[in-house]
Amino acid sequence: MRVLLVGAGGVGTALTRIAARRAFFETMVVADHDPARAEAAVAALDGDDRFLPARVDAGDEAAVAALLARHRCDMLVNATDPRFVMPLFRAARAAGTGYLDMAMSLSRPHPERPYEECGVKLGDEQFAQAEEWARAGATALVGMGVEPGLSDVFARYAAEELFDEIEEIGVRDGANLTVDGYDFAPSFSIWTTIEECLNPPVVYEAERGWFTTAPFSEPEVFDFPEGIGPVECVNVEHEEVLLVPRWVDARRVTFKYGLGEDFVRTLKTLHALGLDRTDPVTVPGASGPVAVSPRDVVAACLPDPATLGGRMRGKTCAGTWVRGVKDGAAREVYLYHVVDNEWSMAEYGSQAVVWQTAVQPVVALELLATGAWSGAGVLGPEAFPARPFLDLLTEYGSPWGLREQ
Repeated sequence: MRVLLVGAGGVGTALTRIAARRAFFETMVVADHDPARAEAAVAALDGDDRFLPARVDAGDEAAVAALLARHRCDMLVNATDPRFVMPLFRAARAAGTGYLDMAMSLSRPHPERPYEECGVKLGDEQFAQAEEWARAGATALVGMGVEPGLSDVFARYAAEELFDEIEEIGVRDGANLTVDGYDFAPSFSIWTTIEECLNPPVVYEAERGWFTTAPFSEPEVFDFPEGIGPVECVNVEHEEVLLVPRWVDARRVTFKYGLGEDFVRTLKTLHALGLDRTDPVTVPGASGPVAVSPRDVVAACLPDPATLGGRMRGKTCAGTWVRGVKDGAAREVYLYHVVDNEWSMAEYGSQAVVWQTAVQPVVALELLATGAWSGAGVLGPEAFPARPFLDLLTEYGSPWGLREQ
């Protein structure tokens, strides 16, 4: 397998460090709009000549397609933020390669009833091209990070092996991470975090289909394993709710994120001030007016999450809670994956959240390279058998857990 990785930020860099320990691929081109970042990611791999740095603008479809062709790549891996999903998705199709991302095409709220009805849903633009990918016999594996990604694999595993009927699948994400020296320092991209948390959350119910609620709705306290403990979680827009029902039969699907009261308050303030907006505003500059996106300004004012590993303490947990019936009896389980920041920093030099996100696409790439996973079209992680993924994740040295509730 020959891979083009677009994005050499925190997740992309962690992905290269994980992949460097595996033998399933021939070449991985590491491309970024900032050539210094791509070069630094490759230089850190102790001379592994399978990795090559390159410069590319993720929004330039022709340039991305040309880079794929130049290096005879079989797969494009998108490690950029969701704004670049569609140009990279289209570039892969134009070049005749496979495609993998960790977040799907962006949503747009319903213009009149944003907190009741869906407008454009996450992934709608990609699924609109599913037939074209299927006719070409090409694979677009979408939402293959940790959440979405591993959480979706857990949902498929529950349906395959743990339940006869599923009443509800609820992804629950929580952590006890702290960052020394910062009162507010998100452990993941603030651009993506704002997008997820301030858009109308989507809920799926078999009788109603997909519908929306107000941000931060339906708070609940969820007890996370391995010492993290109880964390208040709220509804957040996330891809699993749009992916799981396409392949797994469940009466209800939700996603709730353990944000914490202070984080929610900060996000609400950003929204009240209009600082979550992506449309440019004009501000005075030294040489005249400058158009800037308020959300980009917020991101620029905060520390890069990839640089925070040495200051972080604690663990992060991604997991899928499922309730239903097995052999005529009610059952409730939580399937989860916990990463300790101390371990990920010592073992890979990557902070826990980005490492946990990055390991999943590497596992998926290896399954695609070996033929353990195969398929054509626009496919979520639920479209593939779960057991090979979970076994290989354990082989990578990062086991998962199952707790009866």
